[in-house]
Amino acid sequence: MSEVPAVSVVIPLYNKGPYIARALNSVLAQTFQDFEVIVVDDGSTDDGAEVVRGFDDPRIRLIQQENQGVSAARNRGIEAARAELVAFLDADDEWMTGHLGTIIRLRRNAPEAGIYATSYIESFSKNEMRKPRFAEIPLKPWEGILPNYFKSCTYGDAPVCSSTACIPKHILIRFGGFQTGFWWGEDTDLWGRIAFNYPIAFSWNGGAILHRDAENRACNKKEPILRHPFVLSATKYLEEEVQIEKHTYYIREFVAKEKIAQALFNMQAGNSKVARSILKECRTEEFKLRKELFRLLCSLPMPVYSEIVKLKNRLVRY
Repeated sequence: MSEVPAVSVVIPLYNKGPYIARALNSVLAQTFQDFEVIVVDDGSTDDGAEVVRGFDDPRIRLIQQENQGVSAARNRGIEAARAELVAFLDADDEWMTGHLGTIIRLRRNAPEAGIYATSYIESFSKNEMRKPRFAEIPLKPWEGILPNYFKSCTYGDAPVCSSTACIPKHILIRFGGFQTGFWWGEDTDLWGRIAFNYPIAFSWNGGAILHRDAENRACNKKEPILRHPFVLSATKYLEEEVQIEKHTYYIREFVAKEKIAQALFNMQAGNSKVARSILKECRTEEFKLRKELFRLLCSLPMPVYSEIVKLKNRLVRY
């Protein structure tokens, strides 16, 4: 382990014992093999750490800490990373075999980028898969610098996610890594803060499978979200920086999109008062109809609202 690897793979682990072997096997199966794997066990109470110890590969390191949240776990992995490129993978997701090879090619062709990311597929069950609906990205098999990251986020699914992103370590250090104290939106926040200052590289090749059916996913929590880290960061950025209107317009609209999503989570957590407050202060041109629809839904009895959300989620997958 004396030679510095090309990529450090950071996997945060918290009670994902049934899935961590799948994630690790997908890393070990990469066509590009010059990597180390850092699994940060964030105070798990299941057998996840034992599963990791069962892998007989010197490139895999296990770090254990008291439970501090996914951001602290990822930051601990960043701190321990020996490579200049740090790739992230959630413990319940997996990579396709060409993911790291694609990342390395992106890095070689676009050294100025702040984030390198690939496409992905969402899996809701063994027989139910969904391709993302990307927008404002050239069609396959294109890869390169995204024309406008925030425009892509505004009109389509996010082109960067926590199981496909790879970021130079010096950039992670510059931005202080992932913000702690949040359980939702901390990854979107980091991608956004980097995108304020650097171009984002993307490829349709490589890729990951995001397992939405896995248990204990943070996005399945039913807790109020009073603060959205990216909304806070973007608001500060827009107040302090003088940018051309074309640039700020899509940042503002993506902020509005995230606020509406935040309101939805609060409704699902049974906090319609907070949801209505978030929607009231939301300013948008692109999502006026969506905003008004959710304001209407906030006035419905919770059982009725829940059934509507379930129907919407089923329809979105197709």
